[in-house]
Amino acid sequence: MERWPALELASTIRHDGDGGVADDLATVEDVTRWIRAQDDLLPVHIRAGELTADDNLRQGIIELRGAVRALFARAVSPAPPSPADARHLMPADKALAHLNATAARELVAPQLDWPRDGTPTARFLTAQSDPHIGVLAALARAAVDFLSGPQREQLRACTAPRCVRYFVKSHGRQEWCKASCGNRARAARHYKRHRVTPGPPGD
Repeated sequence: MERWPALELASTIRHDGDGGVADDLATVEDVTRWIRAQDDLLPVHIRAGELTADDNLRQGIIELRGAVRALFARAVSPAPPSPADARHLMPADKALAHLNATAARELVAPQLDWPRDGTPTARFLTAQSDPHIGVLAALARAAVDFLSGPQREQLRACTAPRCVRYFVKSHGRQEWCKASCGNRARAARHYKRHRVTPGPPGD
């Protein structure tokens, strides 16, 4: 299954299994673990697999996540946004400005390496020495690519009970982000159709 850094970031808000919402970026250690897990999705010059977060980076990523989820809500409109965002959604214009400003914090230039007897490869040249700014900018640029690409048209908010995820629809009839959400939604529909309606008092 294809993975996108922007969707991975948005998905750090998820159902906790007990009717609430869990945050996979709740601590600095969580952020470090999450960034390292994205090593294969981020540009090589970020060295995400070696990065260690601090409070400032955690706050920056959480703010960026808020902007991304707000723009995801705009992308799925007029369908409702994820219920996790419904009461405290960042205004779309503020989210757009924040995303663009974060993406611009690191200027990178692609460079072509082509050994005489080898295969050409691309690398990024950056003057940014702070890896934390680099990872924030890379995540923001990935969100720009995602929201300006064809996958935006297939973005959906999962409608299963208690789910708060967004997903990219991979086939025509897909309604849920994963099979377990589909099972839960079907069970809820079945219960609603077949529940016994109580009679008037005294019956």
